[in-house]
Amino acid sequence: MKNLLFIMCSVFLLLNGFTQAQNKKTKAMDTKSIYQFKVNNLYGEPFDFSTLKGKKVLIVNTASKCGFTPQYEQLEAIYKEYKDKGFTVIGFPANNFNGQEPGTNKDIETFCKINYGVTFPIMDKISVKGKDMSPIYQFLTQKEKNGVKDSEVKWNFQKYLIDEKGHLVEVYYSKTKPDAPEIVNWIKQ
Repeated sequence: MKNLLFIMCSVFLLLNGFTQAQNKKTKAMDTKSIYQFKVNNLYGEPFDFSTLKGKKVLIVNTASKCGFTPQYEQLEAIYKEYKDKGFTVIGFPANNFNGQEPGTNKDIETFCKINYGVTFPIMDKISVKGKDMSPIYQFLTQKEKNGVKDSEVKWNFQKYLIDEKGHLVEVYYSKTKPDAPEIVNWIKQ
């Protein structure tokens, strides 16, 4: 009887330790999601990424005077096509590359609407690299923060894919168009 009691207590302690370890692992993964961030949109209004739970998200750093600026058109097209199917695009204007986004938030809004009819959410202008890198881009580019991979923002219109649980999935550089098969197939999965 003592042996049975000893075995039962040992199993209980082992299972309890396993459960605590799993809870810590789950908690750590939760902190490695995009949902921890709150930013301001172009109008200065707060935007909470936790409102995107259950959606796939394409995050992109944008600029108005770049050779890749016409990608706004494809970004808007995939946004319109898939926004009611659990997908969104979030744009972050940034002036980190050759001063290609010099305007104010109002300038950016006007440019995007007039030239490309943009309706997807665009956030406040931020920095996507360097010492003043925005916390959300620190998350996107640092494996220790996102739990997946390190990357460097190499130019405007770099794309970060975020799954329905808020975790980083993949990074595509500027040359990959927003409507490339690899991105569209991921959205449809």
